[in-house]
Amino acid sequence: MNITKENIDELNATLKIKLEKEDYEEKVNNVLKDYKKKAKIDGFRPGKVPMGLVKKMYGKTVLAEEINKILSESLTKHIIDEKLNILGEPLPSIKEQAPIDWDNQTEFEFAFDIALSPEFELNLSKRDKVTFYDIEVGDDLIDKTIESHTKFYGTSEKVDVVEDNEILKGDMVQLDKEGKVLEGGITKEDAIISLQVMKDEKIKKSFVGANVSQIITFNIKKAYPNATEISSMLGISKEEAEKLDSDFQFTIKEITKFVSGEVNQELFDKIYGAGNVKSLEEFRAKIKEEIKKDFDEQSNYKLLIDVKDKLVKKTKLALPDEFLKRWLLLSNKELTQEMLDKDYDNFQKDLQWQLIKDKIVKGHEIKVTDEEILEEAKKVTMQQFRQYGMRNLPEEQLENYSKSILEKPEDKRKIADSRLEKNIIEFIKETIKVENKEMTFDEFNKLFAN
Repeated sequence: MNITKENIDELNATLKIKLEKEDYEEKVNNVLKDYKKKAKIDGFRPGKVPMGLVKKMYGKTVLAEEINKILSESLTKHIIDEKLNILGEPLPSIKEQAPIDWDNQTEFEFAFDIALSPEFELNLSKRDKVTFYDIEVGDDLIDKTIESHTKFYGTSEKVDVVEDNEILKGDMVQLDKEGKVLEGGITKEDAIISLQVMKDEKIKKSFVGANVSQIITFNIKKAYPNATEISSMLGISKEEAEKLDSDFQFTIKEITKFVSGEVNQELFDKIYGAGNVKSLEEFRAKIKEEIKKDFDEQSNYKLLIDVKDKLVKKTKLALPDEFLKRWLLLSNKELTQEMLDKDYDNFQKDLQWQLIKDKIVKGHEIKVTDEEILEEAKKVTMQQFRQYGMRNLPEEQLENYSKSILEKPEDKRKIADSRLEKNIIEFIKETIKVENKEMTFDEFNKLFAN
């Protein structure tokens, strides 16, 4: 076997592999001997099929399969041994590959196109500037968070009179055009209606001041234009609900009012654990700290986008685009030419950024430790639990959940990659000039408008 590399240009090359009979003959013969033992052919006892017949039936297929295995193993080994920094995977060469005569050839030459990673220098200094957007945490945001907490820990209470946005349970009866109970019409016991989602304000006001046992007549389609809501409320099909446009009589049986939780020590303890927060001032300070951490994460994400754009423009990395487009189409069966043309610029930019990150990681020995991966997993875990209002997770439980996430190789890889990117950004922030700019959250969101 002989492997040679022929450079086409700085980004493209061809690997040629020459195979002689001794490179594959033994492997092919061993496979055919195994076929001979197992072959079941009419007129022959098991294991007694003539080798000539076996070769005639399976020889070409086995030859192609074994040579393909040799090619795959040889290409991989050669790329590693020669430390070739390639992009994508080797592809059979369209221009260099000669036709193969599997029936008569004993020596073969195969040509593969490869894409070479561009060589480049990356010089970062304080002359490179980027902005870190320092988002202010205003009192209004703290107030909204407190309101969200009180609603989460609120309770439902039975009341006697409708005041505003209560939930009502009662019996619903369809009426005819004269306002009388429609014979054979729709009835629903213990129907639930929510005044909060009722669309018609006039109808909504007709409920205000009503008490248990009072009867309210209203047009259900005006109150709830959404057929899906009516379908659920009356226990009928959506098709029936869409055709419905009559008045209903609703007899109130129960009035339930949602009452937000009070801002007191009990609420502090539920959110942050017993005794960790002891006053409203400490409560607001804790909330502000949490919001600030979340904002800093978003600011770092924006910084990442800006650094990526800046360094991609600065390096101006050329890529073997023709090869990459061909490789993307061949390696992804669901990708169409139209989709590729539309998304290639984004792929190109992402690949350039990946090459820049690899350069930084190797050049400055940036790594991710097991402790950092676990720390990152804890952040992911806490974000998941916070969605359900669980903010005071014991450290032991938090660590156990985090370790269980890391048991899945794919999840661990994603978390490790995320942490590595953060370490890269921290290195870049220390190396280039970062200018802080204070702004409100609304102003920050406008940065993403375009």
